[in-house]
Amino acid sequence: MAKPNAAILYATLAKGPKLPFDYQLNSTRHFMRELNRLGVTGVIDAGGGFQNYPDDYEVIRQLAEAGQMTVRLAYNLFTQKPKEEKEDFLAWTGSVRYKQGADYFRHNGAGEMLVFSAADFEDFRQPRPDMAPEMEGELEEVVRILAQNRWPWRLHATYDETISRALDVFEKVDRDIPLQGLNWFFDHAETISERSMDRIAALGGGIAVQHRMAYQGEYFVERYGAAAAEATPPIARMLDKGLKVSAGTDATRVASYNPWVSLAWMITGKTVGGLRLYPQRNCLDRETALRMWTENVAWFTNEEGGRGRIEVGQLADLIVPDRDFFACPEDDLSFLVSELTMVGGRIVYAAGGFAELDDNPLPPAMPDWSPARTFKGYAAWGDPQGAGRHSLHRQASAACGCANACGLHGHQHARAWGADLPVSDAKGFFGALGCSCWAV
Repeated sequence: MAKPNAAILYATLAKGPKLPFDYQLNSTRHFMRELNRLGVTGVIDAGGGFQNYPDDYEVIRQLAEAGQMTVRLAYNLFTQKPKEEKEDFLAWTGSVRYKQGADYFRHNGAGEMLVFSAADFEDFRQPRPDMAPEMEGELEEVVRILAQNRWPWRLHATYDETISRALDVFEKVDRDIPLQGLNWFFDHAETISERSMDRIAALGGGIAVQHRMAYQGEYFVERYGAAAAEATPPIARMLDKGLKVSAGTDATRVASYNPWVSLAWMITGKTVGGLRLYPQRNCLDRETALRMWTENVAWFTNEEGGRGRIEVGQLADLIVPDRDFFACPEDDLSFLVSELTMVGGRIVYAAGGFAELDDNPLPPAMPDWSPARTFKGYAAWGDPQGAGRHSLHRQASAACGCANACGLHGHQHARAWGADLPVSDAKGFFGALGCSCWAV
C-alpha cells in the first residue's frame, strides 16, 4: 500500500539484504518445485524493478546449465533506469538475440516496462494516474529500436487511457516498420475499450490478462462502481473478437502465483473475498479458461504448435491434478494442486499415489529455520485440503451468522460499515452499489 504508486514499496524491498548465493540457488529450486506442485510447467518472467540484466539472472543461468530447472522460463528485459531507457535497449539489442538460449531459459523480448513515463501502475485504491506528456516521444524511441531489431515487447497498461496513447505510438511506428508477426502485447488491460481492442487486432498484437481483480475487485467497485467492474477486464469480449489473449498471474508482488486462483476468478467471476464481479455472460467456461492457461499462452512466447497441448510433436509437459477440474464444485477450483507434474518427460513433482515416481529430490530449504520447511507453499500449511476447509474467508463466512451474503461485500459487513462510502450511511446507502450489509 503506497501513494501514489508502488515505486516506494519496490525501492524499499530492493534495500533489503540479499541471501548468500548458495541460499539463492536453494530457494530458487524450492520455488520452482512449489510452482510444480501447483501444476506450473513454464513461466514468462516480465522482469520487475531492481532486476538488473545480466547480473541478477546468474542464479537461473547456473541452474539451467546444471540441468536443474523444473519450469521453462522465458524472460523479458525490463528497463531499470528512468530517462535512460533508450540506452538500455540499444545496449541489449546489441548484445542479446531474440530467443537466445534454450527451452528452459530463453530470451522473450522487452518489457513489461519500456519507459517509465508510460507506467500507470495498478492500485485501484488510488485515482487513475495521467501519463506524462513526454510519454509518446520516449516510447516511440524505444519501440522503433525494438521493431528494427524484431524484438517483441510487452507493455504494462492498466487503463484504456494509457493503452490508447501507446497505440498512437505503435501505429506511427507501424507505418515505417510493420509490426505484424512480432507477437507484441499489452499486459493487464483492465479497462480497455472496444476501439482499443480493434486497434490491437489491426496491428497483430495481443493481450495478457492477470487476476489482479481477484484481489482488488472490491477496491475497483468502491471507486468506479459495480457496473464498471462487470467487464474489467472484458476477457469474453476479447476472445469474441478473435484477439490473441492469454492468462497469467502478475506474481509475485501484485497477485499470487497460484494459477488455480486465476482460473477460479475467470470461471466464477468472484474475487478471493467472495464478491461476484461479473455476470455470467462475462465469465468463461472451464475449457476456455484452461486453454487461456495452456494453448493460448504459446503465442506469447512464439511457440505455437510446439507446446500447450498434449499431442505428438509438442513438449512433454503435463500434470495430473488432485481432482477433476471439469467436474469439481466451483468453490474447490482455487484449491486444486497437482499430484504429478511432468516437464520435458521428467516427473519433477509427485505426491499421493504417484509419490514414488518423483524424480526431483531437493536438499532441505535454507536456512534451517526457514518457514518453508514447516509450512510448505501457497495455502498449504502442510495440508492443502485443510487450508481449503479452514481458510480465513470460509471461517469468517461460517462465523458470520447471517443467512445471506451481501451482493457487494459478501460476509465482510464490518468492512462495509466502516468504509467512507455511501454504503456506510444508514440513510443513504439503500440500493447504492447493491450493498445490503445494513440488513444483516
